[in-house]
Amino acid sequence: MRRRNTCLCIAAAAAALWAAGCGSSGSVARPQTVPAPARDLPPPPASAAGPAPQADPVGDAISRSQGLFERGQEEVRLGHLAQAKMLFDQALETMLELPEGARSNARLREHFDRLVDRISAYEIRALAEGDGFAERPTVPASLDELLDLSSVDFPAPPSSLREVVESDLKATVHDIPIPPNPKVLAYVDLFQGRLRDWFQAALHRSAPYLPMIQDRLRAAGLPLDLAYVPIVESAFRADALSRAKAKGFWQLMRATAVEQGLKYDWYIDERSSPEKSTAAAVKYLKLLNRMFDGDWHLALASYNGGPGTVQRAVKRKGGQRDFWPLAENRRYLPRETREYVPMVLASIVIARNPDLYGFTLAPAELPATDRVTLSGPVDLRRVAEWAGVAVDDVQRLNPELRRWTTPLRGGAFDLAVPAGTGPLVEQRLAELPPEEFTALQWHTVRKGETLQSVANKLKVRRTDLAEANYLSTRARVKPGQRLVIPRAPTTLLAAQADRPEPAAANAPPAAAASAPERAPAAVPASARSGELNRVTYRVKPGDTLSSIARFFRTSVASLRSWNRLKSDRLMPGDRLTVYTTRTTSG
Repeated sequence: MRRRNTCLCIAAAAAALWAAGCGSSGSVARPQTVPAPARDLPPPPASAAGPAPQADPVGDAISRSQGLFERGQEEVRLGHLAQAKMLFDQALETMLELPEGARSNARLREHFDRLVDRISAYEIRALAEGDGFAERPTVPASLDELLDLSSVDFPAPPSSLREVVESDLKATVHDIPIPPNPKVLAYVDLFQGRLRDWFQAALHRSAPYLPMIQDRLRAAGLPLDLAYVPIVESAFRADALSRAKAKGFWQLMRATAVEQGLKYDWYIDERSSPEKSTAAAVKYLKLLNRMFDGDWHLALASYNGGPGTVQRAVKRKGGQRDFWPLAENRRYLPRETREYVPMVLASIVIARNPDLYGFTLAPAELPATDRVTLSGPVDLRRVAEWAGVAVDDVQRLNPELRRWTTPLRGGAFDLAVPAGTGPLVEQRLAELPPEEFTALQWHTVRKGETLQSVANKLKVRRTDLAEANYLSTRARVKPGQRLVIPRAPTTLLAAQADRPEPAAANAPPAAAASAPERAPAAVPASARSGELNRVTYRVKPGDTLSSIARFFRTSVASLRSWNRLKSDRLMPGDRLTVYTTRTTSG
């Protein structure tokens, strides 16, 4: 801004000087000139058009490389990691294939080093997520949050609300008795006021699932009002997990879910499947109703606190089989159970007549899907790439999958994919060999190894290693046995890397050509199939973490993690541990 002002001042001064030179007074007339007759002028010589723009091969290479990297970023966002890897490789190769080299001047060096660091950052992200083994995130169960709120004394609901609810209960036929007592009214008031947005969101999520749930209840001869229980339990979130480890729409405990026929292992948790968990919850609610002779208030109390807790409360109360007297005294039922039943009843009141309470419940349908039968493990990110959709879309359609891969064993698995994409996925399954379906890493057990020693060596939890291989934590392993490695110490992007290295990059790290630890250029079949090798590399003069990482096709961050390095400084003679799909020869 200062430079611009200076220029303006100079221009103004020049104008003033020019005016002063024309005369000492503004009254002096300026001479008149006669314009010359117009005539055709010859075109200016070619040289007068200005110099032609000079080629900038360095800038062009940087621009091409940056464009490929940005396309790779978008593929990572969609979960298409194989496509992202290819584009990242091309971005690097564009620089490495320059005749003068990727780091021959300051511009190239700055772009190339930044490119390597950014790609390494994406590989770190893939490492954190694992080779399909990172467990899907969960959200807190709404019931826990509601119970936290219930410990606060609510103001008494207005008398006008009682009149509205009483009138509504007379006009609406409920198949579960709902008394307009102070507790129920207090929760109607809470949902209608302070928690209005939360309740509306839960109603919105419930819309596509209510027809399915009501059909299941109707077929079992149970009250349709029970369809609204998940509002309180999970706000209709399939990924809801409580502090007590209950999960899904219906917040079933693991033991209860397995008793009711649901599958649970390291790969699958059918409590998160809306359809399958509803079938299990309906069976369990029917059992509880029979246990308490058709009293739905006691059945709901036992759904929350367990049938044993409610049976003991009835016995201590002298055989009193009425929830409300039991709930008046903390001696009989836990606070959570005393609050749970009126919460559920209040949610039913509003959900059955939402317009009356200021809510909307518009009908909605679930997205259409195709079903693809898989005979073995397949990474969901591969499926997303084949189908041309985001991996989040595939995950949402298969909420029972705990991880980003379908089960390693257990027979055929029916995977839901967006409608119209099933044939694309089936075509790729038919065209590609099974080893292309996942990025699984394997370890072959050696003599003397145990589950614990393998877990220690590969830096994974013994429990995860056992469960990922369908073993007990006390199982013995035998030499030659192959174990899949959960959260393998390599990245998905790097694990699949067969990145062709141009001549400038083929040489091992400085002075490593004579070292017995050097890796051959060819990758044997065992490495291509995912067999990991642990390599001890001795640092030579001139080596850097970047040069070693490029040679072993891994990331600088991985080298730091495996060797617990606090800085990038290396000394000749240092020994580094590297996990790689490349092999070594003597």
